[in-house]
Amino acid sequence: MVESVPVRCPACRREHAYLTPVYPCPCGAPTAAPMLRGAAPEPITHRTWDDDWVTVRCRACGRHDQWPQPELCCPCGTVLRIPVAAAGADPADGVRPSHIPLPRTAPAPRPSFRPMTIRTGRDAVTAAAMYLRWLGYREVVISAERPSSRIDLRAAGLIAQVDSTTRPSTLRDVECLWLNALNTSVNGRILLAGGVWKEEREREEG
Repeated sequence: MVESVPVRCPACRREHAYLTPVYPCPCGAPTAAPMLRGAAPEPITHRTWDDDWVTVRCRACGRHDQWPQPELCCPCGTVLRIPVAAAGADPADGVRPSHIPLPRTAPAPRPSFRPMTIRTGRDAVTAAAMYLRWLGYREVVISAERPSSRIDLRAAGLIAQVDSTTRPSTLRDVECLWLNALNTSVNGRILLAGGVWKEEREREEG
């Protein structure tokens, strides 16, 4: 069941009903990060790779996976990071004992994600598309050229911009993504690849 939590934007004080995003665990069960009720959302002013991911335990099989950190884009332009409980902190989490195997009907666990080397902005978009497919998104399509809408990737129920820089996302990018997602009734995401690209370039230059 999708969990809804009240979220108040600290910038404009607007109230939102935030629906927790649900992702498919390799065992086939829907998985969502447990919301930390009562904790204030944090405006995002600077992004890092570690801050954009959160460890979530599947209640069905006990597996721990990295999933996108829940975020909310307020119409005022503020992007909020929604607090979540630490993996295993949710008392409703169920842990399957290690000696009990998954049912024979359960899908085989997916292999670990194998990232590609990112040297160009186009490589960043390709790597983001690969990761969306690995997460379980269907019908992932890469735009041949970046259109005026700035949408780099489309998938079933999702549109995404890929940021290949290390700078914070601009207000224009956030507004453009939000309006496109609103117009097509899908989720919008800004996928960050700049940190990985920067590290790769520094490694080669060093």
